[in-house]
Amino acid sequence: MGRLLSLSLLGITLALLGEKFLVLRNRLKASREVESIDLLNCHLIKGIEAGSEDIDILPNGLAFFSVGLKFPGLHSFESERSGGLLMMDLNEATPRALELRISRGFNLASFNPHGISTFIDDDDTIYLFVVNHLELKITVEIFKYEEEQNSLLHIKTIRHELLPRKLSPEAVYDDGSSTIHLPAMPAPSQRVGFVSQYLETYFNLHWANVVYYSPDEVKVVAEGFDTANGISISPDKKFIYVADMLAHEIHVFEKHANMNLTQLKVLKLDTLVDNLSIDPSSGDIWVGCHPNGQKLFVYDPNNPPSSEVLRIQNILTETPTVTTVYANNGSVLQGSSVASVHAGKLLIGTLYHRALYCEL
Repeated sequence: MGRLLSLSLLGITLALLGEKFLVLRNRLKASREVESIDLLNCHLIKGIEAGSEDIDILPNGLAFFSVGLKFPGLHSFESERSGGLLMMDLNEATPRALELRISRGFNLASFNPHGISTFIDDDDTIYLFVVNHLELKITVEIFKYEEEQNSLLHIKTIRHELLPRKLSPEAVYDDGSSTIHLPAMPAPSQRVGFVSQYLETYFNLHWANVVYYSPDEVKVVAEGFDTANGISISPDKKFIYVADMLAHEIHVFEKHANMNLTQLKVLKLDTLVDNLSIDPSSGDIWVGCHPNGQKLFVYDPNNPPSSEVLRIQNILTETPTVTTVYANNGSVLQGSSVASVHAGKLLIGTLYHRALYCEL
């Protein structure tokens, strides 16, 4: 009788795991392939070989890149160097990506930058907010951009118990005075570490959330996501957009004066959505996407991950327009994570590969 019960329990467990595996494959879009949609005036950006996970462009045309991310379980084309930050002036006839020097005293050896955002103060001072992965912990580093020296002065490190996240907050939005929203995952204990992370992903536990941080208050303002990832804000500052990667969704929230969020709608897509960038002139959302997540996480050089860029117009209406602007099977660009536009120019970054400069 005991043996029969054990076999029954084993059968139920295997059936449950098999069902979850099929669900995971669907969440990863493991069978999806893309047909290439090329843009005529594109070239790979020299000097970016091991990922440009996030890109933020200022209204004056200065573009900042987060490069060299290393993350457990993900492929990397660069094993020795630490990550860094680059700048490109899109006003130049032939823009080049230049590495930004960081002030002495900052620990460059452990710098592992992920999401970035920029903020311009009332006196035109430019600040960069950079998500930094330190093993299982995450900090947000604040830098002041010094244009004459083409360098960054480290101002502050933000730490909080709600910030050590298991999966990456891939983008932050600065609301001034060190005030940010960022998507995040519950922090694992040191004991279970990344095993817990993958179990949560496998069993689709929806523990991800969005955190609001200011020097005076830190709180969770939205929760129940599969994998909260990219985040951005509308040009009028009234709406927050959050990408839920493995749910293939973009959530639209109304932002209130107390910084709480109320969900207004969810836009469902047929791809894994990563970082979100907003065109300030139109309010259009540009999304770096992963058509096939299995190829992204299980790297095969003979069958590399593909890339996809979506443009979403009029997301607040009942019928938003979703356009595939660029797609590639991995022969040119692998694992697109962000797409950002400025004055007819498009920059596409990747999780661990190259970056593309295009004229639209």
